[in-house]
Amino acid sequence: MLSWLSIVRLGLVQMCLGAIVVLMTSTLNRLMVVELALPAVLPGLLVALHYAIQITRPNWGYLSDTGGSRTRFIIGGMAVLAAGGFGAALGVTVIPGNFAAGLALSIAAYTLIGIGVGASGTSLLALLASATEPRRRAAAATITWLMMIFGIAVTASTVGRFLDPYSPTRLLEVVGIVTVGAVVLTSLAIAGIEARCHKVPMVEERIPFMEGLRDVWAEPKARAFTIFIFLSMTAYFMQELILEPYAGLVFGMTPGQTTALSGAQNGGVFVGMLTVGIAATGLRFGSLRAWVMAGCIGSSLSLLMVAALGQVGAALLTPAVVALGFFNGMFAVSAIGAMMALAGQGREAREGTRMGLWGASQAIAAGFGGLAGAAVVDVLRLLLPAPAAFGSVFVAEAALFVAATVMAARIIEGTTHAPSAALIAGE
Repeated sequence: MLSWLSIVRLGLVQMCLGAIVVLMTSTLNRLMVVELALPAVLPGLLVALHYAIQITRPNWGYLSDTGGSRTRFIIGGMAVLAAGGFGAALGVTVIPGNFAAGLALSIAAYTLIGIGVGASGTSLLALLASATEPRRRAAAATITWLMMIFGIAVTASTVGRFLDPYSPTRLLEVVGIVTVGAVVLTSLAIAGIEARCHKVPMVEERIPFMEGLRDVWAEPKARAFTIFIFLSMTAYFMQELILEPYAGLVFGMTPGQTTALSGAQNGGVFVGMLTVGIAATGLRFGSLRAWVMAGCIGSSLSLLMVAALGQVGAALLTPAVVALGFFNGMFAVSAIGAMMALAGQGREAREGTRMGLWGASQAIAAGFGGLAGAAVVDVLRLLLPAPAAFGSVFVAEAALFVAATVMAARIIEGTTHAPSAALIAGE
């Protein structure tokens, strides 16, 4: 079984994943829309592509469930992700001089990003779910997610400072350091952990992948939770591709400033996650359902504030974005607690397949939500001023969070008070 030290080391891997991905979904997206003056739907399609590739997550989870070395998938996936990340940055520098070549390079790079995240991320979660004691599973998920958010926040903030003044050469240097560093740190962090754990349990019969997936889908709890993840994550990710362009076009922020804004948002996510962990564990306050609902409602109100600020031109965008991150984190960590608790329920030796199914649902929702947000903004900007166009999407996202609140009230058990909430801290 995994020790707490091993869990923290796996958290370093999750941190590396987040550090690379935030550059692709945040910094490069803004550069395409603002500096290169491309329609927001173009980076939206590229990001949607990397999410679409992640529909293969159940396959990676199934491979983990059927034995073999998860370590090789984690390190190999990170290497592929790093190559894709650098390729995506290179594509941005090529597009101004040769649009076709730059776009082709970007498509190939975002495909690699999707493969790398799917292979490394799903295998990592499968290792956590299968090699962690049941009473520690939710705590392990929370620790690793906190470290991922910390990595995202620090990377975005640090890269934001190094990118100003922006130049293509500076971009490649910064992204190259981040991607190479992520592979090296992952290799060091994961070394020897799997070998010290009990052997990963194999599915009792090597049944075909689709049959194993149908077994999981037939479980009512797993199916309902998959649908909830899709709805809530669509709401969660609709602002991902438009927030930095919104800050640049409406508030006049530089690339470094908008990257730092993304870092501040993820800092809010980190604090929100930490707040739930402390309150649920130390104070024994609230149920997982209550925290999920509070996070959704708070996210909805924060989005309405972000939309309103653009209409009046008030220079309070950063506090509003931090508040959005805080409530996003509150929602996310509560949902993660429920996810890890459910991963071990049902038929045994299916943890990887369940995590893969939920990861695929999240990836589809993230791709759909991000692309829909970008595409709608492009259309509305033809009809409305930029503040109103972006604001309309933020308001729609707020409405989706309200709908997710209603669904959470129905499918997440309300009797999960202090004892189950304390799972977040592994008690």
